[in-house]
Amino acid sequence: MAELFLGIDLGTSGARAIVLDRTGQVVGTGKSALSDHVGGPRSPATWWAATQHAMRAALAEVASQDVVALAVDGTSGTMVPIDAAGVPLSEGLMYNDACTDAGLLDRITAASPATTAARGATSGLARAVQLLATAPERIIHQADWISGQFSRRWVSDENNALKTGYDPVSGHWPDWISDVIDPEVLPDVVAPGTVVGQVGRNDFGLSPDCKVVAGTTDGCASFLATGAKQPGDGVSALGSTLTIKLLSEEPIFAPQFGIYSHKILGLWLAGGASNTGGQALLVDFSPEQIAGLSELIDPETETGLSYYPLARAGERFPINDPDLAPVMGPRPDTDSLHLQAMFEGIAAIEALAYRRLAELGAPVLRSVRSVGGGAANPVWTRIRERHLSVAMPEPLSGEAAYGTALLARSAL
Repeated sequence: MAELFLGIDLGTSGARAIVLDRTGQVVGTGKSALSDHVGGPRSPATWWAATQHAMRAALAEVASQDVVALAVDGTSGTMVPIDAAGVPLSEGLMYNDACTDAGLLDRITAASPATTAARGATSGLARAVQLLATAPERIIHQADWISGQFSRRWVSDENNALKTGYDPVSGHWPDWISDVIDPEVLPDVVAPGTVVGQVGRNDFGLSPDCKVVAGTTDGCASFLATGAKQPGDGVSALGSTLTIKLLSEEPIFAPQFGIYSHKILGLWLAGGASNTGGQALLVDFSPEQIAGLSELIDPETETGLSYYPLARAGERFPINDPDLAPVMGPRPDTDSLHLQAMFEGIAAIEALAYRRLAELGAPVLRSVRSVGGGAANPVWTRIRERHLSVAMPEPLSGEAAYGTALLARSAL
């Protein structure tokens, strides 16, 4: 019998499913938009409908009974209240649903250490407290609930639980959390990649013996999908902003830079996000202009300009200054040189970000894999390569579901 591994990614806009064989080869894929189903993006029924649709499409390409393990990732900090049978008692609160209860946020801040990821308006813990009004048996994370549809166990993982206040260093819910919420309503937590149950009877043609494996967040799954796996391996996401993640043997917690560490497969994934990135480029150029002007740039020759591209004032990482002004001048005579200087400026910020992580205790950068729209620009990539001075291998995949399938494979 072939051994296959199923990864399910529940992202912001939809669900994706990928099936891998033992070698990591993709043998089945499927996807489904949340908007294709009734209920809206906060509805657990919509999450499950999209998951089922994506799964059936992926499993149609393989012998589904050969799937020996599956895992689920979800959006970080998305919470849902359930009763003892796992039935949702309301819609979920999403990762980007900000808490506006200043008193609650102050209570979390007063009770918690500065290094916790549970502080701030987008705290998963704040959302959990807000959901207590539904009188649930338990409040769990999005990925926990989808995974529980297979295992009938409502177990979380250390990555999804981080923003809810879980302490991955000590490996338990901290004592201070009882000052904010009854710990009994929070889920049990295990390490990502831990077998938590079996599928049992199901409607997907899966073997009842198929293992259900504790998953992770969509961000951590995207990191795993790239193939980065050694301390010093970094992943840069070049989207509207610049997000940096680096594997480390030790955790890094620097809340002043928005840096927290997820524990993953025996290592720590430290990350930070800069406000530079694609949004800053779009201040002066359209995507079509960026593509055309890039062809006129010589990436081997520096402009000599020192830009700090930002769409608006304010920076988080690698400089923490809410008033930091953008620097996108003096503007040269040609648009191509202006764009090149912006590319160089973002590359310099990226290099500084990895050096900042090293200063905080992370390992020295040894490689960078690139994801996001900016990674497809070969001129920008070459400029970044010169600034970073490390190997820049191609990622194995840009799909979070691929990383979650790898996590399922790691369990066996």
